[in-house]
Amino acid sequence: MILRRPLLAGLAAAPVAAPAVLRAQEAWPSQPVRLVVPFAAGGPTDIPARLIAEELSKILPNRVIVENRTGSGVVVGTDLVAKAPKDGLTLLYSTIAHAVTRVLFARLPFDPVGDFTPIALAGQVPMILMVNKDLPVRSLGDLVRMLRENPGKYDYASSGNGGAVHLASELFLNRAGGLRVNHVPYRGSAAAMPDVLSGRVPMILDVAAGAIPYIQRGDMRALAISTRQRSPIAPDLPTFIEAGVPDYEAYTWHMFFAPAGTPAPIVQACNAAVNRVMAMEGVKRRLTDLTMDTRSDTTPETAKAFLDAEIAKWEPIVRAANIRPE
Repeated sequence: MILRRPLLAGLAAAPVAAPAVLRAQEAWPSQPVRLVVPFAAGGPTDIPARLIAEELSKILPNRVIVENRTGSGVVVGTDLVAKAPKDGLTLLYSTIAHAVTRVLFARLPFDPVGDFTPIALAGQVPMILMVNKDLPVRSLGDLVRMLRENPGKYDYASSGNGGAVHLASELFLNRAGGLRVNHVPYRGSAAAMPDVLSGRVPMILDVAAGAIPYIQRGDMRALAISTRQRSPIAPDLPTFIEAGVPDYEAYTWHMFFAPAGTPAPIVQACNAAVNRVMAMEGVKRRLTDLTMDTRSDTTPETAKAFLDAEIAKWEPIVRAANIRPE
């Protein structure tokens, strides 16, 4: 299987965003902007956030400073932003975790919908289903048949309870007809890989950036990618839909949020600034290398519609699988 990076056309920073960015200089106070990331520093959410923040700092009147606030999953950092002043100086950079917090936790100090205004979708990262290379399956169809014929016999690994990998795995089992496979959570995908490589746990659905090195080295066998159409990062790899799992599409995604009630001019200006950064050739190249499908075309309204659709998609999966946070 050939895995390659997409070829990028030369893209200049979006000129249409410039007037809105200039308006931001008038709308925003001069203090630095805190971009709260409710995940650990150096992780797969923090790295893109810092890259984007660095470029935002160059085009906005304020420096954008990333602040990692972890605790109770994403609850601590998210709550900080929910209760922040509505002045555009404290923003949230979060993921699919934002869409499932209200069903994962019995009680929350914030409303993930009512207390936030989506600003812009930065991008989506697909996932790849891999199996131990000694498992006697060559395709996703083979795997589904094996799992269906042996309910409860096999295990799958994930990077942790309630995370994107866990959610996407349960969506696969659901869409494939309610397969019974045991979940073995780890503290991160890197911790799970030794057991998948040894065959102790025979399969894992991991984010593409983590999966690709193992596939390129021939350490594991890739069966499907979670995109709706084939992806340039793995053009020879079928999608789940192609391989016979209907209506399957899953990503972890990255989105900017402001506290609800933030003035519309500030939200619009921030949206324009984010879209301008996401259209920069260097940013696109670096994020594509991290297997993110970048977006530079969302509005606050389309970001809100995307979030609503993700909540409607994932909340029933969390309930059906009785997923609980660690």
